[in-house]
Order: sequence, then C-alpha cells, then structure tokens
Amino acid sequence: MRRTKYHFNPNSLSFEQKKISFLRKAYIGFGFFVLLIASSAGISMVYFHYFDTPETKALVEENNQLVTQYNALNEKLEKIEAVLDEIQVRDDNIYRVIFEKDPIPESVRKAGFGGTDRYAGLESLSDKEIVLSTAKKVDIVSKQAYIQAKSYEEVLNLAIEKELELSSTPAIMPISNHDLTFTSSGWGMRVHPVYKVKLFHWGMDFVAPRGTAVYATGDGVVESTLTRRTGHGKHIVVDHGYGYKTLYAHLNKFNVVPGQKVKRGQIIGYVGSTGTSTAPHLHYEVEKNNKKVDPKYYFFKDLTPEKFDQLVAISSNIGQSFD
Repeated sequence: MRRTKYHFNPNSLSFEQKKISFLRKAYIGFGFFVLLIASSAGISMVYFHYFDTPETKALVEENNQLVTQYNALNEKLEKIEAVLDEIQVRDDNIYRVIFEKDPIPESVRKAGFGGTDRYAGLESLSDKEIVLSTAKKVDIVSKQAYIQAKSYEEVLNLAIEKELELSSTPAIMPISNHDLTFTSSGWGMRVHPVYKVKLFHWGMDFVAPRGTAVYATGDGVVESTLTRRTGHGKHIVVDHGYGYKTLYAHLNKFNVVPGQKVKRGQIIGYVGSTGTSTAPHLHYEVEKNNKKVDPKYYFFKDLTPEKFDQLVAISSNIGQSFD
C-alpha cells in the first residue's frame, strides 16, 4: 500500500497532506527512466563483454571448425607434396637414364605464381596466415601436378620415339644362325683371299649355302640395291634412321627395291658369291653416324652371353676372310 505523506502547516497549526505537483512527478519519473536506461545499458555492456550471444557463439564455433579444416587440408597437401616429390624423382630418373634427356628443373616444378594482388583479398581475414599459407600451397601443388601431367605426356612421346629407335636399331643376325654354324670371319685385320695381303675387314662374314635367306636386321628404308662385278657384288644398303645403316653384300639376288620400307626379320635378299668372293657367303656391315662399327655388338636380340662369347671366339680365330 502506498503511504500518504503529511507536513505541518505553521499558519493553520495543523498537519496537512503533502501534495506533489505534476512537474515534480514528471521530473521524478524522468529521473527513474534515465536511471533505468543507464542501468540497462551498463548491464548490457557487462553481459556482452563477459558473455557471448548465441549468434557470436555460433560464429566462433564456425571459425574454429574452419581453422581445423584448414589445418587438416594443410596436412593433406603436405602428404600430396611428398608423393609428388617421389614421383618427380622417378620422373627425373626416367629422363636421365632411359631417354638421356635433361630433367625438368626443380625451380620450374615448384615456382610460385606471379602477381602481387593474387592473394590481396585474403589479407583482411582474421586468420590470414593459415589461409594464405594454404592458398599458396594449393597453387604450388596444382602447378606441380600440371607440370607432372605435361611431363608424362613428354615421357610418352619419348617412349614412342624410343620404341621406334629400338625397332630401327640393328639387333639380329642377318641370316638364321642361332647355332653359329655359319659364323666365319669377323671384324679386324684379315688376309684377303684374292690379294693375299692383310687388309682390315670392316664387317662379319657368314658362310651359308647359296640361296639362304638374308634378313633386315632392323626397321628401315632400302637406300640402294647395287650390282658390281667386283667388290661387294650384288649388295643392299638399308638406312634405319637414328644414324644407323647396314650393308648386305655378295648376294645372289634381291628381294627388295630402293625406297621400300622394311621391317626387322623381313627377307631382303639371298646369299650368293657375287663380286670379289671365293665362296657363297654374306658379308655384313653396320654403320653408326657415318662410321663403321663392329657388327657383333648388334646381335643382342639373338644371343645369350654364352653364345656371344662363342661367336667372338669363332670370328676372331679365322685368319682369312672370304672377300
């Protein structure tokens, strides 16, 4: 219950009920209102300073989750980088060892991206360090992966080219001679059967019956089919590309024409004794980069190490050639 207030009136010598004017009431009411507003503001400031709103709590939780996800992404990127580094080491070895090419420089593989404003939009973020680090790492890994993909395209092209080169390289004996029974005079100084003087024998002779098939020792193109009364007689020159040429001499007849493409193992002629020859045989030469080389090193698809040693022994013991 509201209490009634009185005051003593000295003129009437009596107590009279105290009355408050409207203005006084308004003033008092306004004072209470201001005090209430100030108190509310103070309480709100204290609350917001020491306590988070549900919205703030949600944003803080979301931010924490994003930081956690960035950290996890960084760990995955580091693992991907490690795998890419291992792939690149193997890729470099393929270039160096197999294809004899210079590997892609490390500075190219891991070069950053140009442009000073590339990451400008991330500078204002509260966790800009981790965001910038992750963005840059993603860019580098992406570039590494792109370069590696292009590298494998190049490796594929090199492999195709290498396959063509290997197919074109002389690699078998020019006649069927796996038991080496037809092996005769080899590379080196020999007594010429007609001139009876020592001359350098630039190839290898295979004694075989007239008409024995002669095979192309690698893929190539027939450069010439020539007939001479002396020297090599009927002979074929095959250009294999990649610096290789082979010569097949003293043939009985040809089985190809100039300009014709041939494959390794294809019959190109038949053994004879034309030109300066004392008996049916095949004189075979190999040329690499315009220089004649020992043919015995180009039978690697035919011979085991033991057979190769046997062939070297047989061809080295003959003192006289057949041409």
